[in-house]
Amino acid sequence: VQLQASGGGLVQAGGSLRLSCAASGRTFSTYVMGWFRQAPGKEREFVAGIDWSGASTRYVDSVKGRFTISRDNAENTVYLQMNSLKPEDTAVYYCAARSSSYIVSSRIEYNYWGQGTLVTVSS
Repeated sequence: VQLQASGGGLVQAGGSLRLSCAASGRTFSTYVMGWFRQAPGKEREFVAGIDWSGASTRYVDSVKGRFTISRDNAENTVYLQMNSLKPEDTAVYYCAARSSSYIVSSRIEYNYWGQGTLVTVSS
């Protein structure tokens, strides 16, 4: 699976962005998909995950109620809708795929990674 993330940019605090991650391969619909982020000087952290059907999702506490992960298996794409953005959301955002049925937050459990897209939130 090859992943291509896009949609990052510069936004003011309180604004919104939608990230997209396009995947190649016919088995996209069988993968758990996740979004991670890495701020300067910090470790890469789990942000959100979604199971193959889209019925189950998981979020890190800091984004609950503000971010929404979704997927379109017909388009081989996963999205991250980010609302009410804060300066502390500034990071490079990565999409990742896991060949399993379960959503996990550990980055080492994800098999495939996209190249990252930068999100900058100004105060």
